[in-house]
Amino acid sequence: MSKPKDSRRQFLKNTSLAALALGLSPLTATAKQNAKQACEKTTSDYYGEGPFYTDNPPVLTNGKLASDQETGTKIRITGRVQNLDCSEFIPNTIVDVWHADDAGAYDNVGYNLRGQVTTNAQGFYIFETIKPGKYLNGSKYRPSHIHFKITPPGFATITTQLYFQGDTSIADDAAASITSGQFDATHRIITLTADSKGVLEGTWDIAVDGKGTMGASDLHLNKGIIYSANPNPFTESLNINYGVFNSSEVSLLAFDMQGKEVATLEKTTLSADKYNASWTPSSDLPNGHYFISLKINDLQVHYLKVMFERK
Repeated sequence: MSKPKDSRRQFLKNTSLAALALGLSPLTATAKQNAKQACEKTTSDYYGEGPFYTDNPPVLTNGKLASDQETGTKIRITGRVQNLDCSEFIPNTIVDVWHADDAGAYDNVGYNLRGQVTTNAQGFYIFETIKPGKYLNGSKYRPSHIHFKITPPGFATITTQLYFQGDTSIADDAAASITSGQFDATHRIITLTADSKGVLEGTWDIAVDGKGTMGASDLHLNKGIIYSANPNPFTESLNINYGVFNSSEVSLLAFDMQGKEVATLEKTTLSADKYNASWTPSSDLPNGHYFISLKINDLQVHYLKVMFERK
């Protein structure tokens, strides 16, 4: 059950601070325009598919592209597939991924480090693998990269590559170094951050031509926002702090990676204020990634990804 937290004045102050933390002016037309401009179309990669693609890759039922025995640094990539202005998320998008192993070699005989995942009902995808090794391309090494073929339902496939910040080979790479035009790689170079178990996590949101479900990425500017969900990862109980900006029908929900609702944390009418809620998962809930979703008048306006790790 939600509990109000802070006075209305403090709430508005915190709302402004939260918006500024996102790099936006609070609740203004300029803020909304800035958020829209921040939605960058996903570009194709200069090298395209490359010579190492294999048709008919397997579907990853457990989200693991690399086996537990695969040598290398474990990484986890998550994100959301959205339309070109990020006003809709796109479920059932096929995300086909493949990459080299830790030594920079591709499996061109079988399907090691190759597979497909499909975005869930909220447009999210996730896969776990190892950080690809580099390999020589002529006289220079290609930076570590993951290949993607992204196919929204009923729309064309976009083929591209994902790179990682801090890679010393990016500046000399013919594809990763492009900073403008149709092959601009700027927004395909992402940060990796270690979680509590040393797995490197990265987020890459994809914006492509497609038709989806309403869920604009900047709705939290004038409807509501999830400020925090802690601790994350959590082992027993999760504390969620969120805000409602106008009197509304409010739902706070938890979804698994398949888009199935696993818990209703709040469903009631709330006035404009700050609130908190807690989630103690049932005894049979498996460990894994979940999304906390805030809905205002049945419209999803914000979400946070969390990790449940039962002891």
